[in-house]
Amino acid sequence: MKIRLLPVFLLICIGWVFCQRNPLIGQENAVRSEPDPKLASLVTELDQYVAKAQREWQVPGLAIAVVKDDQILLSKGYGVRRVGTNDAVDQKTLFAIASNSKAFTAAALGILVDEGKLSWDDHVTKHLPWFRLKDDVATREIRVRDLLCHRSGLGTFSGDLLWWGTEYSAKEVLERAAFIEPASSFRSAYGYSNLMFLAAGEVITAVSGQSWSSFVKERILQPLEMNRTICSVRDLVVQDNFATPHTTSKDSSSPIAWMNWDTMAAAGGIISNSDDMSNWMRLQLRIGETKDKKRIFSESASHQMWQAHTPIPVGRVPTARFPSTHFRAYGLGWSLSDYQGRKVVGHGGGYDGMNSHVLMVPEEKIGVVVLTNSLTPIASMLAYRAVDTLLGTTGRDFSQESLTEFKKSLDEFQARITKVTTPVVEGTKPGHPLADYAGKFRCPMYGDATVTVEGDKLVLSFAPFKALVAELTHLHYDTFSIRWRKTDIAWFGSGTVHFVADSRGRFQKIELDVPNDDLWFHEIKLARRAD
Repeated sequence: MKIRLLPVFLLICIGWVFCQRNPLIGQENAVRSEPDPKLASLVTELDQYVAKAQREWQVPGLAIAVVKDDQILLSKGYGVRRVGTNDAVDQKTLFAIASNSKAFTAAALGILVDEGKLSWDDHVTKHLPWFRLKDDVATREIRVRDLLCHRSGLGTFSGDLLWWGTEYSAKEVLERAAFIEPASSFRSAYGYSNLMFLAAGEVITAVSGQSWSSFVKERILQPLEMNRTICSVRDLVVQDNFATPHTTSKDSSSPIAWMNWDTMAAAGGIISNSDDMSNWMRLQLRIGETKDKKRIFSESASHQMWQAHTPIPVGRVPTARFPSTHFRAYGLGWSLSDYQGRKVVGHGGGYDGMNSHVLMVPEEKIGVVVLTNSLTPIASMLAYRAVDTLLGTTGRDFSQESLTEFKKSLDEFQARITKVTTPVVEGTKPGHPLADYAGKFRCPMYGDATVTVEGDKLVLSFAPFKALVAELTHLHYDTFSIRWRKTDIAWFGSGTVHFVADSRGRFQKIELDVPNDDLWFHEIKLARRAD
């Protein structure tokens, strides 16, 4: 079975352009100064390292862009867009950047703040009167900046099943979020929330009168000449040269279909390439100015986005891996930390079958983006290697270190699934006829689900995501194991469904246990409908 990597890898989170024939000849992007021989040597070294890592990790394809001192040192593709083909990745190949979209949403709000159309400290309900969280204090006090720095009180990834694959609009997702139990009190702890960025996108629409995608295209993408960057999977139909997502196992990758992330576009919907993303990083490092001195957002907005708003604990594992890191925090749409004595600004992005990483060192004017069509930590590892190469601080082999750990994590993930799906007692039979388990169930947060009998099996279907259908095989007592009919799922594999009976033996509730680190099935609390 093919499963995704653990998300911890997402948080650990070079001057001429390389063409395929000669890595020291610019193709699309021109260098505006004479080559520095030492820098050219470092670029060559990094190019070779990336190519070697791509082969060792068996990642189908990736692209990297590196900028320094407002020059593009490298923008190049490696490998193929889809395993089993010869379609090469290049600097124009499109990949999902996923959560690296969050910085675009923060920048869009910064533009509106600059124009005086809102304040970072506006109450969210001033612009979205219908917005509610289960915590009344959070509902009353949450401000625009709180949407962008993961301190709403919701737990990390809480509620993500509401947008993943469903037909709910962003507003409908947020209305249902009012049923989610908070993990902490408001502003007391870090909890990574995609849902709050959906709310940020709705604020942009309410204030500007434009959709999130229209605003981002008009006010950011077009001025930066990010001409191939799009904001929806639907736009791929008029594009060529785009990568295919893949699920990942120890020694192979399998292509899967693109998932539509339109509902959560403000949190992760942008699709881009290494050339376009180099323009984005250069804007950031210029503190909001384009190459022709046109200001996209103010220095004040940049300062807000790169300021620590929410502290993130630095645990023993990150400390051991990055001994020079003493703090971690979240700004507005950006992750912040120190590395090799310098402040670094970055973000990871995980999409169904793709992964990306942006890493910038503002005081050195360095920016790196890595885009991949697999769910492995290679993107963040190559980003750190590129920074090390340009800083000349270490020859550390991030790739080899992480490859061993990644393979171990796959084994550990499979062990979690095996533990859940192994019967506690062999040879039991269902305690009731299968028809007794069937019925209509409802979760106030997620929506409706139905259990039917098909032949000698039970089948669980979810109304919000019609393709998410599970065939249930008896495991022990009133617990059944899951086999998903949808076979190209990147985030999770099997799990269990447990039916809970009342004192009269009628099954009234369903409990789901689907081990994974991103989509919380335990938040789906299904109870039998009265109708």
